[in-house]
This record gives sequence, C-alpha cells and structure tokens, in this order.
Amino acid sequence: MAVSVEQLLAFVAAAEAGSFSAAARRLRKAQSAVSTQVANLETDLGLALFSREGRNPVLTAAGERLLLEARVVLERREHLIGVASSLEQRVENRLVIAIDELYPEHALGALFADFARHFPFVELEILFPLMEDVSRLVQEGKADLGVMWRQEVLPTQLGFQTIGWVPLKLVCGRDHPLAKKRVEWEELKRHRQILVAARSDGPEKRRLRVAAEVWWVESHWVILEMVKHGIGWAFVSDHVIAASPTAPDLVTPDLQFDDGDWPVALELVWHKQRPCGPAATWLRERFAAARIDVVPSRSGSSS
Repeated sequence: MAVSVEQLLAFVAAAEAGSFSAAARRLRKAQSAVSTQVANLETDLGLALFSREGRNPVLTAAGERLLLEARVVLERREHLIGVASSLEQRVENRLVIAIDELYPEHALGALFADFARHFPFVELEILFPLMEDVSRLVQEGKADLGVMWRQEVLPTQLGFQTIGWVPLKLVCGRDHPLAKKRVEWEELKRHRQILVAARSDGPEKRRLRVAAEVWWVESHWVILEMVKHGIGWAFVSDHVIAASPTAPDLVTPDLQFDDGDWPVALELVWHKQRPCGPAATWLRERFAAARIDVVPSRSGSSS
C-alpha cells in the first residue's frame, strides 16, 4: 500500500473545501488532478472516502475517521520540515534553564509563551533549584542558563548579568511572639528561623541566617506553611507571600531597626566557555529586558 503526501493533501483539501473544484483552487492544481489523487488514495486504501451521489462529495464514515489521521500526518510533516529548518539555522535542539523560586513565576508564563512562538522546535526543560545550586548546574553543564539570587563569590567560569531585585519580607504567624510587639534585632536571634535551603553546602545558604536555631526547608511555599503554624519566622519574597493561601495568616512585624524590606539581586548566569546559540541568546536578552522590581543599587554584567 503506497500513500503519498500529494494524495493526503488532495483528500484533506477536498474534505475541508467541500468540493474537488474548491480544493483544486486552494492547491492551485487542475480539478482533474485533485480528483485523480483522491481516487488513487481510495484505491490504495481499499476504502471509499467520499460519497459522490450528490452535487458535491460527502465524507463517508471511513472518510471522517481517516481525515483525522491524514491531518496528523500532514501536521507532523510540517513539524519535520520546521525542525530541519531550525537545525539548518543552528538553533539548539534542546535547552535546560535553571530558575530559582525567587524569580516571580507570574513573569515566566508570558516570557516562555513568546519563546515558544519564536522557537517552536526547541525542546525545553525548566528546573527550579535554589541559590547556588543554580550556578552549580550551569557550571557542570547540566543547565544552559541560570537565574538565581546574587552569589557573593561566583565561579570564575560563569558570566553574569543583574536582571532585577526581589524584596524579602520578614514574616511570622499571627500567634507568634514577634507579632505582638515592636521587634528589636536581638529579639530575632531568640526565635527559630526557617531558612530556604540549597542542596549544596555553600556560604549562600547561611547569608540570611540570624537566629541561633534554624530549620532548613527546600521550598519557599512550605516555609510559609510552617510560619503560619508558628514554627518560626522567615524571610520570604513579596510575590510568594501574595500568591500563597497562607497570606491572611501571616504578619509582618513592626521592626525597630529597619523598614522591613531586604532586596535581593537576581542574576542571569551562563558558562563563558559554552557559546550560546540563537535560542539561548534570545532568552538572555529577554530576561535582561524584563527586569524585576528594580531598586537603586549596584548592578553589573560579565561576559
């Protein structure tokens, strides 16, 4: 059984246009050529795809079923041609992006929807590690790009660009002792702190440590659940608090020593020795353009 693309094109066009003459105009072919292709397809398949009893051909039950399959075949053909064209242009076949949860997730949907329109044939894997775990994945070649909070000591193999700032707030539960008075810095040290934990054991993990007793949790969202239940206090980003169902049960204590916001820099990182292709370059430019909650402070880039 030999089924050609031309036969399938004629079949789908005739079914969608409602007649062989309209299909011929769509395909810019003679009507006799379209009719012949459909007839040959019916012969090859051993099935009648159209009933020709009326003025215009009408799909048979078999034709309706096989129309769905024909469309899939033609769509995959177009996909194959698109992938081949993408490879010819040296567009990456696959990218892995590592993004710290500190980056607001509401900003990712539109960015990656635009990426999908520009690079429909690039397979994408998006990871959500924390802090220096992001730079480690990029350094080891397990991620092509990373978005992370600023690392005080960045591996020399990595380039970086500051792409914004995210304010952290000190929060506790409504029944926590810190919620009931104006808080001094020393008071924070006397109550359990819940800190976000990277899997690597670097200095970034301890940068925001204040209290003598600490619990380490690998999720900002779970941290808020623990804070809600009075287990401890924590530094958490505005966007996570706003999106969490725990928000009504959280309190931002009145601080004697500060206004309550600690801005953390977000940086885009990549490996200097691994050149970026068109898709990775596009992502670098888009992350840089879509700056997050910029506040006056130092910023920079390194290539």
